[in-house]
Amino acid sequence: MAELRHSSSIGNRVTASPRKRDDVTASSSPLVPDSAPNVDDDDDDYRGRYPRDRFRSFCSSHLQPLFPFFFPDESRSHPHKFKISLFLLVVLILSLVVLISSVVHRLSAPYLCKKDGITLQCPPVKEPSSLWENPYSSTTSWKPCAERREGLKSDIPPENATNGYIFIHAEGGLNQQRIAICNAVAVAKIMNATLILPVLKQDQIWKDQTKLEDIFDVDHFINYLKDDVRIVRDIPEWFTDKAELFSSIRRTVKNIPKYASAEFYIDNVLPRVKEKKIMSLKPFVDRLGYDNVPPEINKLRCRVNYHALKFLPEIEQMADQLVSRMRNRTGLFI
Repeated sequence: MAELRHSSSIGNRVTASPRKRDDVTASSSPLVPDSAPNVDDDDDDYRGRYPRDRFRSFCSSHLQPLFPFFFPDESRSHPHKFKISLFLLVVLILSLVVLISSVVHRLSAPYLCKKDGITLQCPPVKEPSSLWENPYSSTTSWKPCAERREGLKSDIPPENATNGYIFIHAEGGLNQQRIAICNAVAVAKIMNATLILPVLKQDQIWKDQTKLEDIFDVDHFINYLKDDVRIVRDIPEWFTDKAELFSSIRRTVKNIPKYASAEFYIDNVLPRVKEKKIMSLKPFVDRLGYDNVPPEINKLRCRVNYHALKFLPEIEQMADQLVSRMRNRTGLFI
């Protein structure tokens, strides 16, 4: 009887429930971690646990080295890192403050104008009285080198002693055309030739029909330079075939390099002008240098640019009106 009870107890221990055996095996197996989730737990708690763990691991790995003061244990263990992160935080806050203040300042700037219909309303701006004054009072006694010296005698030869006539087309925009006219006067002076009044080349796209006399005061231009270069309004009457001057290769000098020197004109262009009496120079954009010409020629260019080339009175009046509107910030000026 005792043997039967002993064997039945052994059988009970051996034939324990399968679930108990699985639990015992899982807890004792080295391949299964101790913290493995229980499959009987709620599904939502099981699914939501791992995203939180990922976020915590991200914060501890990336943000903790920069801002350890958000992690008290880390700030106590690494005081040096705590100071660096605190300094970075202060710099970041100051940068944001400066950025916000600059944006607010720009939005409330006094020079911003508001459009009211077709009128531009601009806030009043105080300009110091010295803004348009010469800061160097001693410069008032200086004389520009472009001004002609008083008592200087004319050195141009008489009409019958000229070396010939030269003619140019002023190409490009108004600024390029202005430079071409200044260079044409200088070249005529270098070769002791007579300059035929330059013609503004018509643009092939805009078909602009504007002439030189529609922009500049031609009478003032010729009269101002009468002691420097002889300038005539049109081709001489004795030259009957005027179309040849515009189209014939025999009447054109085309081999002039850019920024040519004064010696080049004397050695290469002047002999052809003396031979043909009338020659056209084209193209004439930037065909005279600056550093390789005499100083008097550059002074002559300045006189042409700042004194001889004068806009017509109606153009100057319109320009003065636009400048006045821009200074006073009233009306339309664009």
